[in-house]
Amino acid sequence: MTTFRIGEAAELLGISADTLRRWIDAGRLPAGRDDNGHRMIDGVDLAAFARSQAAEADAGTEGSSARNRLRGIVTAVVKDTVMAQVDIQAGPFRVVSLMSREAADELDLRVGSLAVAVIKSTTVVVERADKGRSHT
Repeated sequence: MTTFRIGEAAELLGISADTLRRWIDAGRLPAGRDDNGHRMIDGVDLAAFARSQAAEADAGTEGSSARNRLRGIVTAVVKDTVMAQVDIQAGPFRVVSLMSREAADELDLRVGSLAVAVIKSTTVVVERADKGRSHT
């Protein structure tokens, strides 16, 4: 079984370690302690919690088949006569979209605008991010 330290779990959820500690103290997420007394979160419990948080964030998206939504801020817009490149910073993730200039103009995308990157793909590459990590 994989377990996560508070800092690791908080980073995966995109929140501060203090917020995660408060949620644990409030009973929103179970946590145990390791041999050194540090709080640890079971990977299965963390995954279930993350799934429930995502379900809350997806509320109101019933009109779309796309399930991958990243809310962020537009950090760059580069346009030529036909195409536009729009960069969005969604938490720690940079998302780059290529679209028609007409679409970018209609959406009035500018640096500093709030935007949601909606991703629909039949190909998603998944890599293990825990090489060298113990699975206790």
